[in-house]
Amino acid sequence: MGYTAEDFFKAKTRKELIKIAQKKDIKVQKVVKNLKYEIELSKLQSELVNLQQWITKNNLRVAVLFEGRDAAGKGGCIKRFIEHLNPRSSRVVALSKPTDNEKGQWYFRRYIKELPNPGEIVFFDRSWYNRAVVEPVMGFCTKDQYEQFIVQVPEFEHMLYEDGVIIIKFWFSISKEVQNKRFNARLNNPLKEWKFSPVDKMGQVLWDKYTYYKEQMFSKTHTNFSPWIIVKTNDKKTARLESMRYLLSRFDYLDEEDSSNLIQPDPNVIVRYYRNAKQIDI
Repeated sequence: MGYTAEDFFKAKTRKELIKIAQKKDIKVQKVVKNLKYEIELSKLQSELVNLQQWITKNNLRVAVLFEGRDAAGKGGCIKRFIEHLNPRSSRVVALSKPTDNEKGQWYFRRYIKELPNPGEIVFFDRSWYNRAVVEPVMGFCTKDQYEQFIVQVPEFEHMLYEDGVIIIKFWFSISKEVQNKRFNARLNNPLKEWKFSPVDKMGQVLWDKYTYYKEQMFSKTHTNFSPWIIVKTNDKKTARLESMRYLLSRFDYLDEEDSSNLIQPDPNVIVRYYRNAKQIDI
């Protein structure tokens, strides 16, 4: 049982709030932590609005890719990113499985149609990197299709880079134990049960296979012009805040230095991929 609106009206001091917490067996530290999170989130979301206006004013094209194992928190993070953004110049792309016509087309074609227009920021809830990990793990593509993709994707992203498209690639990293815990929580929550699919069920069984293809993806598609940014997501709320900070830090949109400390990401949570980087989803 938590605080009620009546509790806040009654309490005149911090000590009185603590007494109520003790009486109701409320974990004060948890409440304080959540309040700090909400305050930080509000500040960062305000900065994202400022960034969006700057992107629109300068006609930039920004694509933010969210990749990672199932239950790593990609969708929840995107939800917080876009919560207060202007929908006229921001959108989320979450493509379903390709149609028969799309299967016969060049693999990148259906993603090209979703790339940002001038002045727009687009958030990809999974992207063309489906073919780098999920598809080969689950047998949804052939070996030849996979190998062709791995060869083409750096060239594809280099063309986008040369054309002025700014690509930010997040990999949401989650440990096996936390993934299993979140899977079980989804199954026990009717509001989240829809998130659990047959593919999700294989996430634990095929953990090592996912790890192999993830590492192959990093080694072959991490480039200077389009690097992978690893986000440790065992703590969802921290991951949300730090990924927001990283995105904000990528752009010189600030007129003043007042927010410089606010947008510096924590290097213990956010790290640019390198071969010896310590990862939690090995």
